[in-house]
Amino acid sequence: MLPAALLDQIAPSARKRFGNDKRWASACGLSAETLSRLRKRESCDLQTLNSLATAAGYSLAMVPASADDDSAVFGRAREEELLELCASGNTDASVWQTHGSGFFMGGLAVMLASVRGFDRRRYLELAEALHPGISQPEVFAIWLERSPLRPARFLPMLKHWRANAA
Repeated sequence: MLPAALLDQIAPSARKRFGNDKRWASACGLSAETLSRLRKRESCDLQTLNSLATAAGYSLAMVPASADDDSAVFGRAREEELLELCASGNTDASVWQTHGSGFFMGGLAVMLASVRGFDRRRYLELAEALHPGISQPEVFAIWLERSPLRPARFLPMLKHWRANAA
């Protein structure tokens, strides 16, 4: 994505906070001219873009560009493996990493953080250890969109799995 497209997305929020582009740029240690030139360029320094995003109330995050290996091999056996892991209560990141990509497993941990009976703080910490930024709503929304795991199916199965394990 070109800097202009990203800046266009965050500019309304920045203008709300700072009133205009000149104050927004100044808050980031940039001149208004520099901000204007960024809108015409094909690339941008990541530190500059991050500074502008942060000032506007956004955070930059990295997510896989395409579905990773987790979607290619998602069947009943894989589902049961994940149910067993989730029902175990284990929040050791090194164990979770053996079950899939950081992005996929981090999203799963964020999902569990919202489920009654799971320690929200522990699962969000696990999620961030697996894939920094995954607990941000925008990033988790991408996970939900791309994930082969469907919460509406998986969570009732997990509830049943946990009840039978107890």
